[in-house]
Amino acid sequence: MGVPEPEIADDWLGDYTRILGEVAATGRRLTRDELDSRRDLGREAAEAGIQLRTLVGLHLAATRTAWPGIDATRPASADCVLAAVEQTVDAFAEGFERAQRRTVRREEAARREFIDDLLYGRSDLGRLAERATRFGLRLSRAHAVAVAAGPQAYTETDTAPRQVESALLARFDGREILLTTKDGRLVCIAPDSQPEALRHFAKQAHAATDGGRVAIGRPHRGPGGVVQSYDEALAAIDLADRMSLDDPVLYAADLLVYPVLTRDRQAMADLVRSELGPLRQARGGAEPLLKTLAAYFDAGCVAAEAARRLTLSVRALTYRLERIHQLTGSDPSDPTHRYTLQTAVIGARLLDWPAKEL
Repeated sequence: MGVPEPEIADDWLGDYTRILGEVAATGRRLTRDELDSRRDLGREAAEAGIQLRTLVGLHLAATRTAWPGIDATRPASADCVLAAVEQTVDAFAEGFERAQRRTVRREEAARREFIDDLLYGRSDLGRLAERATRFGLRLSRAHAVAVAAGPQAYTETDTAPRQVESALLARFDGREILLTTKDGRLVCIAPDSQPEALRHFAKQAHAATDGGRVAIGRPHRGPGGVVQSYDEALAAIDLADRMSLDDPVLYAADLLVYPVLTRDRQAMADLVRSELGPLRQARGGAEPLLKTLAAYFDAGCVAAEAARRLTLSVRALTYRLERIHQLTGSDPSDPTHRYTLQTAVIGARLLDWPAKEL
């Protein structure tokens, strides 16, 4: 058996019965004040949390009760009453819907403010944790953040975020997962206990953004942990752009070596200048030989594979590697030189050399 709905007080009708009686007797339409009072009642009913369907039923029941008092021999009288019912319900519903829209806007504003405070690390952490429960997050637990960047900027009303949200809610409990957009990117926050939710988000977001890149930060505990994971995901996307990484999904945990390499920026710049600076003397500058080294190392130092990636012959690739050896004094095929050269190539990518002077 279903649970019966609670009874709704007749107070929500106001002077509806009196209005019907006067309309039946005179054929008049509702006055402006009467329509305004209907809208006010609708607004108050919405704020009280009563369903509109229930309130419409209440008005129709009152109409049915009052109907025996209407002169059925006068068709015009019945038409006027039905017109008054239509006016009344329409005004009531208008006030109800306006209140609901205001509530939704307030909720959206509160949600957006919370997300901004959460991802930017603003507001008192204790207060932030309290507000988080309203949106399904328990910040005492560890959370991880995934960020998806596509070819265009997205808002929450765009098709891509809505597609991803529908796919997530179809598989996971949405009460513990927060999906939003921030600075044109899709953002998903999920507890560490549901890593599969972020993986599913990554899969869906990659498809919905036409092959956009997704990065997942490491899980951290507390409100500050969410900020840290979010920053790691953003840094991973930026790193992938600079390093030309083609992985559709990046995990910050797998990229920790890169922040380590650039922690001492001056030392890395010195290494790039000393190891790769001589490549500027080559015809065409350093860029072609730098790309050759990058492809060679990315191919596991297999010349045939590197040549294929560069659309060169193996002979042409070998010539370039020999030219690099001549200019730098370091042999890419020599294990004792390889690590230093490869580290310098990574540093050049991270520092955007030679496009930018060091």
